Amino acid sequence: MHRTTQTSRRAPGDSPQRHGRPRARRRTRALVGSLSVAALVTSSAIALGAAGAASAAPGTLLSQGALTEASSSESGGLGPRFAVDGDRSTRWASSPGDDQWFRVDLGDSFALDTVVLDWEAAYGRAFTIQVSDDATTWTTAATVTAGTGGLQTLDVDATGRYVQLVGTQRATGYGYSLYELQVFGDGTPVEVPETPVFDDEVTHHEFQANCSFSHFEKDDPIVFPGQPGASHLHTFVGNRSTDAFSTPESLFASTDSTCTVPQDHSAYWFPALYRGDTPIAPDIPMTIYYKSGIDDYTQVVPFPAGLEFVAGDMMATVDSFRTAPGAVEGWECGEISKSWSIPDHCDPGSQLNLRYQSPSCWDGKHLTPGAASHMGHGTHMAYPVAGQCPMTHPVAVPMLEFKIAWPVSGDMSDVRLASGSDQSWHYDFVNAWEPKVLAALVEQCINGGLQCNPRGYDLYKPHRGTVLDEDFNLVG
Repeated sequence: MHRTTQTSRRAPGDSPQRHGRPRARRRTRALVGSLSVAALVTSSAIALGAAGAASAAPGTLLSQGALTEASSSESGGLGPRFAVDGDRSTRWASSPGDDQWFRVDLGDSFALDTVVLDWEAAYGRAFTIQVSDDATTWTTAATVTAGTGGLQTLDVDATGRYVQLVGTQRATGYGYSLYELQVFGDGTPVEVPETPVFDDEVTHHEFQANCSFSHFEKDDPIVFPGQPGASHLHTFVGNRSTDAFSTPESLFASTDSTCTVPQDHSAYWFPALYRGDTPIAPDIPMTIYYKSGIDDYTQVVPFPAGLEFVAGDMMATVDSFRTAPGAVEGWECGEISKSWSIPDHCDPGSQLNLRYQSPSCWDGKHLTPGAASHMGHGTHMAYPVAGQCPMTHPVAVPMLEFKIAWPVSGDMSDVRLASGSDQSWHYDFVNAWEPKVLAALVEQCINGGLQCNPRGYDLYKPHRGTVLDEDFNLVG
C-alpha cells in the first residue's frame, strides 16, 4: 500500500515541524489555499500555518483554477471545478456509488511530487491517484486502501498533465466529497516531443470543401425539424435536397450536391442576405475550409456520421460578435476588414465577405444540439481553450471556416441579414460525408500538415500525393 499521511490536530500557535529525509527536489513552499483547519503533518511535505493556511514543500501548486471533469456531481453547485477554486466553503460531491472519479487538467506536463486531499465528511476508504500525459493511458502514482478522511497528503513521483482520483470504496453511504484537491510539483513544464513535421515545414493543416449556391428556403432541419417555413430565409449550399424534413440519413442517400467533391452529401446553410427585399445568391463557390482548431493537428479525427451543429449566435451584440471565438475577420469588402457590422459602403465591383469559424471540440456523446441540451449537458460542441480541447469536450474534430462572398457593393445601407442584426450571423451543418473519403482527407491534409485543395492535393508539396484522383475516386 502506498504511504499516506493523515494530519493530526494541533493547538493554535504550535509550530509545524517537517520530519524525515529531505527530498532530492527542493522547491519553494506553496500555499495550499484558505483552509480553515489547523493541522500538524508528520512525515509529510504539508503543514498548516498559524494563519489557517497550509503550505507544501517541496512543490508549486499547479491545480488551482485548472480545468476539471468528474464522473458525476450531486448537483450543479457541487461540480468538480469547486474542488480546485482555493475556497474551502465550496466543494465537489459525487453521486452515491463506489466507482467514481475526479480529474484535473494541469495544462502542461509537470514533474509531480505531492497530492493533497481535503475531504469533507464523505471521504474515500479506497482509491488510487493516477497520472497521464494524454488522458488515455494512465499510470498509478498512489494507492490507498484504508483512508480515514480529513486532510490527506500523498507523496507521488510521476510526470503528467492529467491527474485523477479514482474511487473504489466509499467510507459513508454518500458519494465522495472534496473541499479541495491540490497537485504540487515542479512549476516548469516538462518538455515533450515536438509535433512531427513529416518531411516538410508545416504551415497549414487544412483542405477545402468548396460548395456553390443551391437554393433559398425558410427551413431549418436542426432548429425547426419537420416544420417547413418556420424559420427566416436561409441560403443553402451543398446538398440540394435539404429542407425541413432532412435527416442525416436522407442527406446521405441523396447524391445531388453542389460541392466540388461528390462524396460530400453534407448540408450547409446560413441566413440569407437581402438587398432591399431581394435575397442575394452567392455567385461563386463558397470556400469552406476544414482545418485544425487545436495546436496538435495530428489529433484531429473525422466528424462522426450524422453530427449536427450551429456556429454563431443570433442574439450576439457588436461586442460579443467581435470577441466571439469564431469571428475571424468579421465583415470584409475592398480594403475593409474586421468590421463587426456590414460596412456602409464597399468599393464598387468588390464583394461583401464574411469569415467565421465553428467550434471544433465534441463531447464524444451527442450528435445534435438538442440531444445534449435535453440530457442536461449544455451543448455538445465547444471551442478549444488555449489550443486544446476542454476536458468536457475531449474529441477534436475539423474546424469549419466559412468564407462567404456576396456580389453586392457600393451603397450598402439597404443590405441586411434575414436573421436580424448584422451580428446575428450563424451557420448550420449536418455531416453526410462518405466516411472513407472524409477520413482520408483528414488524415492526409489536417493530420499531415498540408494545404490541400478539395481533392486532398497540396500544390506546394506535390510529392505528398493526393487523396482523390481527377475523377474524384479514392487513390490507392
